[in-house]
Amino acid sequence: MSNLIEIQELRKSFFTPAGELKILKGINLSIKAGEVIGIVGASGVGKSTLLHILGTLDRPTSGNVLYDNIDVFSVNDAALTSFRNKTIGFVFQFHHLLPEFTAIENVIMPGLISMGSRVQGFKGSSYKEVIERAERVLDKMGLSERKRHRPGELSGGEQQRVAVARALILEPKVVLADEPTGNLDTETGEDLFNLLLTLNREKNITFVIVTHNEALSKRCHRVVEMVDGRLKG
Repeated sequence: MSNLIEIQELRKSFFTPAGELKILKGINLSIKAGEVIGIVGASGVGKSTLLHILGTLDRPTSGNVLYDNIDVFSVNDAALTSFRNKTIGFVFQFHHLLPEFTAIENVIMPGLISMGSRVQGFKGSSYKEVIERAERVLDKMGLSERKRHRPGELSGGEQQRVAVARALILEPKVVLADEPTGNLDTETGEDLFNLLLTLNREKNITFVIVTHNEALSKRCHRVVEMVDGRLKG
């Protein structure tokens, strides 16, 4: 497998009235295409900050993030937004579904946004095609019978599967997951993690998963530990 992501001397600081707060202190990491990598560590060591920068939701103070040998932070904001929409999917601990919309309406949101912004590389060219794609993804999630239900009518595990479907609607190369099972009971979390591993095998999607769950992290292809803003070892 070739490297999909290269992180080089990544640093992130926040500047407060009390002075500079260093969060990331020189991260170097290579992630291969099709890899499932777990990121573990105590709370406050910078795991979520690293994930946000990998997802281009935040910019580093210094250092580089390369996808397919392209430094994503060397481009303008419009190009960065286009890259994010067509390359990266996000799954968070809390599903962040819009409560007034049905499951399928939540799933199609990224597709509609991409159509509106004319994101290069988006295959769906009509509303009908976006709906059809969403229905296929929801079927893969085992949610065909629940697609017209609103989040409040779904279980926690179903809501999180809808969030996964939303992350997959644009067929991203990589999915970044921040504690995706942290708000679920053990059995439901196990089922969701099994689903992520199945998607990795069948679609060759790269997963970067931040988790405190040691049992689940051991099932990743590789695990890296963060300690005080650095990678251990």
